[in-house]
Amino acid sequence: MEQIKRFDMEMKPKKEKFYLTPVAYLLSFPTIWRRHLKVNKVNMKGIEHPYVLLCTHHAFIDFKVTTRAIFPKRATYIVAIDGFIKREKLLRNVGGICKRKFTNDPLLFRHIKYSLENLKTICAIYPEARYSLVGTTAILPDSLGKMVKVLKKPVVVLNMHGNYLTQPVWNLTMRKVPLRADMTQIITSDEAKSLSVDEINQRIQKAFIYDEYKWQKDNKFKITYKDRAKGLHHVLYQCPSCKKEHEMDSNLNEIWCKSCGKTYEMNVYGELHAKEGVTEFSHIPDWYEFMREEVKKQILDGTYRFEDDVMIDSLPNSDGYIRLGKGKLIHDMNGFHLEGPNLKLEKEPLAMYGLHIEYDYFGKGDCIDLSTLEDTYYIYPLNQKNVVTKLHFATEELYKLAKEKHI
Repeated sequence: MEQIKRFDMEMKPKKEKFYLTPVAYLLSFPTIWRRHLKVNKVNMKGIEHPYVLLCTHHAFIDFKVTTRAIFPKRATYIVAIDGFIKREKLLRNVGGICKRKFTNDPLLFRHIKYSLENLKTICAIYPEARYSLVGTTAILPDSLGKMVKVLKKPVVVLNMHGNYLTQPVWNLTMRKVPLRADMTQIITSDEAKSLSVDEINQRIQKAFIYDEYKWQKDNKFKITYKDRAKGLHHVLYQCPSCKKEHEMDSNLNEIWCKSCGKTYEMNVYGELHAKEGVTEFSHIPDWYEFMREEVKKQILDGTYRFEDDVMIDSLPNSDGYIRLGKGKLIHDMNGFHLEGPNLKLEKEPLAMYGLHIEYDYFGKGDCIDLSTLEDTYYIYPLNQKNVVTKLHFATEELYKLAKEKHI
């Protein structure tokens, strides 16, 4: 592994090649036309270019919506390293800037600054750093406010709707849902200079609020897809009735607990109803936040701990994954501890405000990934099943707790 060439993170961003722009339009516009995309622009008239574009992150279709929203302008884009696999040259030539997720990378700020000041182009950033798990806002980094303060550029938020419902991360089969987006300038260049970092972060967080299931219900968009609940147990892993963890399963329009047998149906508006007895949570995000609170309780009373044998893949560059072999992963109050063949990695709670997870990643199983500035490790639990969502909750709650103590 020491002899393998690493991804060149220092290479400066490029403007999109002129001959690739029609290709981007050809790949994007037919999809958004079929979905009847409507972009509601607020406070965008006469906006100063270039600007920082912060986008919510729901599904792959996000990039197509973004292309339409900024038309006829083009942008540079922050893209995770796995997006560069086997297509590094292409992504660089359409303005891709590589990022290893949930790492403190000063190079990224320099690339964003270069894009805005030297290339004079919009820089699109997806600060949630992963697809939304249940169609609600993920944790955002505090560093956004500091970045905006230093850059002194306008900030626009693209809050998209329908993208998650079209292709939720726990079941990637496409569903037919209309697309909408609110594109709002929330900070002018003058405000970027005058507002405090806390005030900037507050504006960003307010603009990023979304709840796709509420949006679906309020707008009465029906999803009649017969497997609309299949895969939902990956996210809703704990039964709200008997409180057992990792015993949930799902298929068609139902999710149920294999321990107590309680079953819930999802209707065409994304609501859950118990087939018998009390419906603890009809709104999926409420069930999701219930599980977060359960994990937080375990952390506060000192009982939280995860340990399992794992399979480890490495992604040092854009050539693809390298199988390192078996190892052991521990996650507890001290953060992550990973050991594998010629590998030892520690990640304390303050080192990661969030965790990137995948469900059945390329058919290899659920995984998490942990990154250094030179490598990204994809880690697959071998014995415990349906645990990565809980690891994600624990990472966020441990970070919040450590941050409070640090302050």
